[in-house]
Amino acid sequence: MKPVRHLFGIAQLEAEQIEYLLTLGASFIDLSRRPLRKAPTLRGKTIINLFFENSTRTRTSFEIAGKRLSADVINISAATSATKKGESLLDTAQTLAAMRPHVLVIRHSIAGCCEFLAPYLEGTAIVNAGDGAHEHPTQVLTDLLTLRAHGGFAGKVITMVGDISHSRVARSHLLAARKMGYTVRLVAPKTLLPAEVERYGCEVFHDFDAAIPGSDVLYMLRVQNERLTSSCCFPSIREYHEAYGLNRQRLRLAGEDCLVMHPGPMNRGVEIATDVADSVQARILDQVEHGVAVRMAVLTTLCGAHAMEEEA
Repeated sequence: MKPVRHLFGIAQLEAEQIEYLLTLGASFIDLSRRPLRKAPTLRGKTIINLFFENSTRTRTSFEIAGKRLSADVINISAATSATKKGESLLDTAQTLAAMRPHVLVIRHSIAGCCEFLAPYLEGTAIVNAGDGAHEHPTQVLTDLLTLRAHGGFAGKVITMVGDISHSRVARSHLLAARKMGYTVRLVAPKTLLPAEVERYGCEVFHDFDAAIPGSDVLYMLRVQNERLTSSCCFPSIREYHEAYGLNRQRLRLAGEDCLVMHPGPMNRGVEIATDVADSVQARILDQVEHGVAVRMAVLTTLCGAHAMEEEA
């Protein structure tokens, strides 16, 4: 298998590499359930989490992942970084790389920032923790690990509903589906769909109810108000929930074997009703748990590739 040197996105990964990360991630689930949640795997390694956008799940799971593997973990947010004083992203990243961390985990609003920085940060592996509306690879790996734990993903139909236009998770799933053998359906009003999205080979629906039959997973996405350039993408929150919210009636239509997933954060009463979010079919908290395991796998893999390069 070709080594994974950086993780910029699903687009760069081969199916074999994705399977490897999922298998390694699965092996870390038990570690996170032990009374003593610690392994020496990354002892002596340094990981810096550099987040320029707000995050609870991704940032915390990367921190926990590193610490459970005994790495030294440093967290930096935009509010406390030198970019607040006018320093460029490149200068900030080069400054941190000069301190010789093994991995730099970056979340930023600019698409492609990780690939841009990589040539300037020799000796440091980079993980994309979400770049604009481009990709969110570790979230998709998390979702696939969750599906693998509940019957697998090959041949399944994942129906993604909501703000597709601004969703890096949706884009990464569209790329992963081609490699891993599952189908993605997209459901959204026209105002929340990217142009020419059909080029990914997915089915596109504007009617949520029409997309439900045959779905193995209903994957709900929040409306990303912070990225909207217009306030008229839909008439009102109430009308959006009626047309595109997952309620108990729609879940019954999907059938009792259909899973409910959400990458978070959830807006209850908008894209998902509370009784659905808390239902036995929901795998949302499983996604959170598996997110730690997947990020443990990613950090272990990148540090391993880094070590091989140093030895060479």
